Amino acid sequence: MRSRLLLLAAALCAFGASLGSGFHFDDYAIFSDPLIKSPWGWLEIWGLRQTRPLTHLTFWLNYQASGANPLGYHALNLALHLAAVVLAYECLRRLLPERAAWLAAALFAVHPLQAEAVDYIWGRSIVLAAIFCFASLLSWIEDRPWLAVAWFAAALLAKEECGAFPLLLLLLDRKRLAPILAMFALSAAAGARVLYALALTPGAPAAFHAGISPANYLLAEGPVILRYLRLLLAPYGFTVDPDLRIPPLWLGLAAWGAILAVAVFAGRSKRAWATWLLAGFFLLLPSSSLIPAADLSADRRMYLPLFAFAAAAGILLARVPLRAAAPALVAVLTLVSVSRTWVWMSEESLWREAVRRAPRKVRPKIQLARSVRAAEALELLNQARALEPYNAQVAAETGKVLLDEHQPEAALVEFGRALAIAPRDAQNLNNRGVALAELGQTEAARADFERALAIDPGLTESRENLRKLPAR
Repeated sequence: MRSRLLLLAAALCAFGASLGSGFHFDDYAIFSDPLIKSPWGWLEIWGLRQTRPLTHLTFWLNYQASGANPLGYHALNLALHLAAVVLAYECLRRLLPERAAWLAAALFAVHPLQAEAVDYIWGRSIVLAAIFCFASLLSWIEDRPWLAVAWFAAALLAKEECGAFPLLLLLLDRKRLAPILAMFALSAAAGARVLYALALTPGAPAAFHAGISPANYLLAEGPVILRYLRLLLAPYGFTVDPDLRIPPLWLGLAAWGAILAVAVFAGRSKRAWATWLLAGFFLLLPSSSLIPAADLSADRRMYLPLFAFAAAAGILLARVPLRAAAPALVAVLTLVSVSRTWVWMSEESLWREAVRRAPRKVRPKIQLARSVRAAEALELLNQARALEPYNAQVAAETGKVLLDEHQPEAALVEFGRALAIAPRDAQNLNNRGVALAELGQTEAARADFERALAIDPGLTESRENLRKLPAR
């Protein structure tokens, strides 16, 4: 019991301040989903168009309990992380010597790579999936393989990126093939469901709409994975939006060559830590590399793989002669995580860091512009336009700032520029409609709202704006 309490205390120290945080980035999409607000949403979210229904069920529960108060959402994120830590330790202490198991669980609990998954409400999906994967692993260890299959099915309903988890079980036990094959079948079905849902979702930042080919995405993920490993070993230089681009062919292939070399070494080695290192690669590679995403890198993708990497590190740290060294490392990592959590406390601090660490990237400037006063926002957006003159989002954000400053004529020019660049963007049409309505051009505004809804029937903002217009 003492070991568990120490782990929970360490995790609370590392990420407890997140309870005072607000919403960030994609978190706001929760409130644009009509199913989250619907009394029957708990039932409707199970349709095939919803990629992660179990995660969205927790969002629905949060909304029903506390509306748009961020405290309830962060409290649940933190509670889920604590549950994951306890379950991870229960698995590890059955698989590793006691000291190695505790150290591995402590690394999993407090490593700053976990900050994005815990502090970012939208990152909840992988925490929830990890909980069910650990429940599956525990059932597997206790010789209940078909219960393990059921837990894994629940994990896939939380986040499909855990689809490679059966490979970890295969490393541990190669005799019980039938349940593992059943798990792989579930993974394939979950992948097909995700591709189907993304194909039907306009503007989804993944797969068909990611804006990057599968070959280029795969090429880029080699350096990205090396970045994850660097942050694992030297946790410095974190940012929510790193400036990563498609590398030259030689660099991408060299990165994948290095990863393959390490994986082959781990596969051939008979050492326990090497087996866990290989398991970490198994858990990371599919989630990072199979389905193209607009974000080349996201630290939350390391949440589940970190379990295996931490197991490898725990085995090695347990051998260090100076017994105080490993706990000191855990304490240092906890302090770094406290620092990361403070950065996540506000939109402004989060995106100021991103702008500072990726000065030639446009998106951090756009995001920071949403959190600062109009004068600074316009300056940031001018810098973004200088970097990407034909970026429709820069024009749209400039128009929103001008509209908030009661300059609808100037805003209309910017929204027109955004539509000239991206004429089929429903949000741009909606924005122009708002400016036209402000200028008293009701029928032109109505036409824009109707066109926006024809492109994206789920754009509730346009539906609401249309409702507010005077009747014909």
